[in-house]
Amino acid sequence: MDERYPPIEPYDQGMLDVGDGNAVYWEVCGNPAGRPALVVHGGPGSGCGPWARRYFDPDRYRVVLFDQRNCGRSTPHAADPATDLRHNTTAHLVADMERLRGHLGVDRWLLYGGSWGSTLLLAYAQRHPQRVSAIVIGAVTTTRRSEIDWLYRGVGRYFPREWERFLAGGGVGPDDDVVGAYARLVQDLDPAVRERAVRDWCAWEDAVVSAEGVGNPYGDRPSAERTAMVRICAHYFSQGAWLAEGELIRHAGRLAGIPGVLIHGRVDLGSPLATAWALHRAWPGSRLQVVEGAGHFGTAQTRRHLLAALDDFAVAD
Repeated sequence: MDERYPPIEPYDQGMLDVGDGNAVYWEVCGNPAGRPALVVHGGPGSGCGPWARRYFDPDRYRVVLFDQRNCGRSTPHAADPATDLRHNTTAHLVADMERLRGHLGVDRWLLYGGSWGSTLLLAYAQRHPQRVSAIVIGAVTTTRRSEIDWLYRGVGRYFPREWERFLAGGGVGPDDDVVGAYARLVQDLDPAVRERAVRDWCAWEDAVVSAEGVGNPYGDRPSAERTAMVRICAHYFSQGAWLAEGELIRHAGRLAGIPGVLIHGRVDLGSPLATAWALHRAWPGSRLQVVEGAGHFGTAQTRRHLLAALDDFAVAD
């Protein structure tokens, strides 16, 4: 049974000029007088989707969603090989979020996201803690290089055949920089090389979540969405998201006074529970909810925990 709120449509939307020739798509739904909340999507490069709106009580929240640079409805789009990603970094995205907050006249907002979205919202919250009223995360990541190495190397011990194919697609050996290899391949001048790299990357991502019964959530995306996501993912992960190793956990004390709920699956192979535990231990006042039997995409129980946390915060401010 789907216990989320019924589908809703935006009452306002637009494109925000964020400089460097980039425009970021945004939308707002729910109650214009409700508690402001920002949805920070994953990927990086996945774009926001209408499903995220349904975690918020539309009578009590003013929900803002946006597509991060070069994906979704933002322009220029990373599916176009001519789109330059030099001005797409974590610092740029944090600045975009703050510019969007000012554009919409929001004083403080709740941040909600998961996977890459949790990395980005944590970076924003640590840079602008006075602008954050609460945080809810489902599937915690901080994009440490050790986490990237696990996702594209370590977890291969559970999927050895698929990992060998992933390495072969990158043209590298087990001790080489496979993420860097794909970052170069998706920039190749030959469209056939780029498409093959996108296909091989998505096959690996699908393998990692294959035990969760979610089908092929990466490979089954439309071609343009898939290409943009892989280009942006490889761009970010080959650079450690331009974050110092471990900085989001090391600086979690900056979040003191911001209530936070971390919801993480016990058997998340893509992002092991140890990261959520480390963040929880470093963040004063945070609460960690471990969901038994859940992976990266979560279960019905994960969704119930997310809804409960957001419902609680809807009346807490």
